[in-house]
This record gives sequence, structure tokens and C-alpha cells, in this order.
Amino acid sequence: MSSYMAKPNEIKRKWYIIDAENKPLGRVAAAAASILRGKHLPTYTPNVDCGDHVIILNAEKVVLTGKKLNQKVRYYHTGWAGGIKEIRYNKLMAENPEKAIMYAVKGMLPNNSIGRKSIARLRVYKGTQHEHAAQKPENWTGDIK
Repeated sequence: MSSYMAKPNEIKRKWYIIDAENKPLGRVAAAAASILRGKHLPTYTPNVDCGDHVIILNAEKVVLTGKKLNQKVRYYHTGWAGGIKEIRYNKLMAENPEKAIMYAVKGMLPNNSIGRKSIARLRVYKGTQHEHAAQKPENWTGDIK
């Protein structure tokens, strides 16, 4: 018996909504990364981009456990000499919580062309309103503790 290998032209993408209210940042990001890769599907194929679209709502109400809100730091480089910058998560969550979730999900995806295509299917919103009602998104029923 041979294994099933998904083909790019056979993939039907669905839309899912994840409500991040009072849920840990890492758990929400892990669930979103799994859906974006397509690991929840029985037809998952590692070398084919077979994931679905994800909408994350209530980004400002996501929780960082322990002392991470005050101690966790994101470093980035501007590209110029001596251009290393840092931003603390208490400032990042106050100003732009959507970026904090995007950084977490992107770090859980592979660093290749499949990961770059997958992150483009992620939409993060601060509140409960989104503009994708025409796509008929379903609520994600998987467990996020």
C-alpha cells in the first residue's frame, strides 16, 4: 500500500477563526502554525503547502504567562552597522499586539518557501471585527488551553 501524497492543484483551503482572549500567546501561536501548515488534515504532506487560512481575533487580550510580559525582549537588526534594536513585550503588547502574535507564529513555521507562503495566510486583528465574512470562516474547535 502506498502513502498518499497531496498535489498542489488538489488542495481546498478552508478558513478558521481562533479567539485568543485569555489564552497564552504560545498556545495560540502553536495552534495557528499547525493549521497554516495543514498538520490537522489527514492529507498532510510535508513538502506541499496544504494548510488553511487562519484569522486570530482579540489579539490585545492574549496572555503572557509568568514574568514574560516584563522580561521577554525581541531583538532585530536594521541592517546598518551597530543597528541592533530591542523592544520589550510589555511595550509591544501595548502598542501593537498583532505583531507579537505574528512574530510568535512565524517563529514556529519553517524557514523556507512553504513557511513564507503559510505566514501570508495569517490575519490577526485587535478586536472581534474582521472583514472576511465572505469566506465563511469556521471557529477552530481544537483545544487551546
